[in-house]
Amino acid sequence: MKSDIIKKGIERLPHRALLYATGIPRTEMNKPFIGVATSFTDIIPGHIGMRDLERFIEKGIHSAGGYPFFFGIPGICDGIAMGHRGMHYSLPSRELIADMVETIAEAHQLDGLVLLTNCDKITPGMLMAAARTNVPSIVVTAGPMLAGHMRGRRLSLINDTFEAIGKYKKGLINDSEIDELEMCACPGPGSCQGMYTANTMACVAESLGMSLPGCATSLAVSSKKRRIAFHSGERIVELIKKNITPKKIITRKAFENAIRVDMALGGSTNTVLHIPAIAYESGVELSLEMFDKISRDTPHITNMLPGGVHYLEDLEYAGGIPAVLKRLKPLLNNVMTVSGDKIYDIAEKAEIVDAEIIRPLSKAHHKEGGIAILKGNLAPLGAVVKQSAVAKSMLKYKGRARVFDSEEDSMRAILGGKIKAGDVVVIRYEGPRGGPGMREMLNPTSAIAGMGLSESVALITDGRFSGGTRGPCIGHISPEAMEGGAIAILKNGDLISINISKRRIDVLLSDDEIRNRFKGFKPLKPKINKGWLARYAQFVSSANTGAVMKN
Repeated sequence: MKSDIIKKGIERLPHRALLYATGIPRTEMNKPFIGVATSFTDIIPGHIGMRDLERFIEKGIHSAGGYPFFFGIPGICDGIAMGHRGMHYSLPSRELIADMVETIAEAHQLDGLVLLTNCDKITPGMLMAAARTNVPSIVVTAGPMLAGHMRGRRLSLINDTFEAIGKYKKGLINDSEIDELEMCACPGPGSCQGMYTANTMACVAESLGMSLPGCATSLAVSSKKRRIAFHSGERIVELIKKNITPKKIITRKAFENAIRVDMALGGSTNTVLHIPAIAYESGVELSLEMFDKISRDTPHITNMLPGGVHYLEDLEYAGGIPAVLKRLKPLLNNVMTVSGDKIYDIAEKAEIVDAEIIRPLSKAHHKEGGIAILKGNLAPLGAVVKQSAVAKSMLKYKGRARVFDSEEDSMRAILGGKIKAGDVVVIRYEGPRGGPGMREMLNPTSAIAGMGLSESVALITDGRFSGGTRGPCIGHISPEAMEGGAIAILKNGDLISINISKRRIDVLLSDDEIRNRFKGFKPLKPKINKGWLARYAQFVSSANTGAVMKN
């Protein structure tokens, strides 16, 4: 075992003395040492239930003959960090999480890892660490939140609170409704209730084969989630015995499966950052073009929030990810998973309980998957849009640019009633380097939707979007403004053409005019020039390569 390095031989006497100081009995010293990386925290709803899951993971590890050591990993709630300085730290935290798991696992020579996670950047960060350390690992996502309820209707955080701000500014809802909404929208533990980034990444982890079947959608409050935690604890011991490491599971074919499931679900655009980052750590090269290629021939078979009407609890009761795999089986690669079953085995055992929530391929909501990759003179390296959440009338659009150098400036204009039908809101200097940290533009997109403008106004940015964004919102514009991308030289009134079906995004300027505008161009000075974010900005790669840290 790898842990023999710290516990066997006369030269390891001091090491054993320190281990015995933790309370470990002699009888347990020859068992596999398993690190349980837990992102429990009191401030993230998706993580407050993890203390309970930790107990069940621990029971499973002990039952199977392993010995667990718990260590903490930080987490950020994107909803709480949204719309202010805190959001600069969200995407960069993914790199810190990967580094921290790697550091603890390597420093103590752990034999295996159970990765207890749930929210947006924590799940991809832990998957990156699993690939990087390549010790047997299994992911346990803590599960989605139940829907909120108010006056006979169901609520979700993003569609019903963030968009309420725009409705309130327009006079569509009053103070008492606002007060009631904020108390009812989030009824308890779990990740936000739609196919937003946290739940999309949970589905990606299961589709990659790194979580047990049913883990992604089993609800945070359910006994099923506890049983999955227990069995994950048992299973990690078996993975260690058989030396089944992450790189044997998360292969190129597994990534193709995960992308296909993502497209079928209409998942968050953030997966276009996270899946390539995990692949990078796995030594697998994934291009933006692969996302578009798979999306072209993957029917969109679930109508999930934010673009649709179904909640994660609906997907769970319809059969979860195993049922989605059953629908997609003809399009999937039959690769191994941490469960010991291959993808086809899981698909064959699954039951599709509700054929409306998980539709047959022949009755899909859209012929193509949820995400489209656009290119053009505004984004020669690519841009991303959740096409499944765009109204048909806005798939092709031409509008006048309204240019802002920060999210805050755009919000003042939107809430001040200065954005009109026919506009294209341009938010730049919010990319990985320019932000720094590539903030999510959920506040502007939700305000636009809440004010009833999502079918008459588009938004483009070198930043990114929450998984809860809907409407003609195009992010990840690459190159970003800080790197001298064309978004940096846009002016108010420029005509911007968007054609999602043809995968184009262009500013209607001549090549000569674009060249003239770049003469003497200098990007804005960095918004943050000290601390971790200043270092991050120096080394982070472009959004089209997953915004990973490179030497």
